[in-house]
Amino acid sequence: MRFLPLALAAWVVLEIWLLIEVAQLIGWFALLVLLLASAVLGGWVVKRAGLRAVRATAAGQAEARTAVSIAGGLLLILPGMLSDLLGLACLFPPTAALLRRIPAALLRRGGGPISEAYRMQEQLRIHRPDGKVVPGEVIVGEVVDEQPRRPSDS
Repeated sequence: MRFLPLALAAWVVLEIWLLIEVAQLIGWFALLVLLLASAVLGGWVVKRAGLRAVRATAAGQAEARTAVSIAGGLLLILPGMLSDLLGLACLFPPTAALLRRIPAALLRRGGGPISEAYRMQEQLRIHRPDGKVVPGEVIVGEVVDEQPRRPSDS
């Protein structure tokens, strides 16, 4: 974390240098069109991934690829050639599969409120005695199942 500001400054300098070099190759107008097209593509990707996340949440499922897709879309929205390349890497299926492992690993081992919430969510899953996960929701203070279960029901 100590070198994060330095890495961010180096990233910005590299992006500016790459923009100047690409502009000299293809022209400033073509570069502007390219940057606008990547921003539009990034916005479309973020919208599509967000809608997929909402549908998955409504169905009670988790989508591992959503975080990588949204990161790819946000990197495409940022102006710059290096961020566009990294954004496309997040969307390209072989590299996206590799990158999907990073958020879960960071959440499991990282500190802070997000990783604590992730670990707490994993601990609060409801399990049946046979080890199968029971999808559902626990509402404290409300009786959901009023009829007692018979041993033959389970």
